[in-house]
Amino acid sequence: MDAFDLKILDALQVDGRLSNQELAERVGLSASQCSRRRSALESDGAIEGYHASLSAKALGLDVLAFVQIRLAAHSPRNSKRFKELIESLPEVQEAYSLTGESDYLVKLSVPNLSALSRILNHVFLPHGSVASVHSSIVLDRLKATNRLPLSHL
Repeated sequence: MDAFDLKILDALQVDGRLSNQELAERVGLSASQCSRRRSALESDGAIEGYHASLSAKALGLDVLAFVQIRLAAHSPRNSKRFKELIESLPEVQEAYSLTGESDYLVKLSVPNLSALSRILNHVFLPHGSVASVHSSIVLDRLKATNRLPLSHL
């Protein structure tokens, strides 16, 4: 990966809808060179895909919450059951397996507190894989980005 590839990645993180011509102008390459490099970055997995960034607020998803979950038992079967539960919930935006007191950290986007309560009390808590649930509601988002730092490359 060279300086041109990094410029391409940085430009696409800002605007993934750039045409090859627009991208080429921004990074200082011809459109054909830029197209080949973009294809190579996609093939190598550095570019995973393209998508529209939606506004949760505009779509009525007014509550963002983080939920820490401890499993009832630490076994491959129980972890698999929990993963299947997480994958079945469209409200789950992200989920991470952690070290420390909690086993998982789950990010949820829901329309209101009633929807959050339903998920916590009627989905997570009664699920056989879950021992405990601790939720935190986001009051204010200080920073939100999908841009990855590239300076280490």
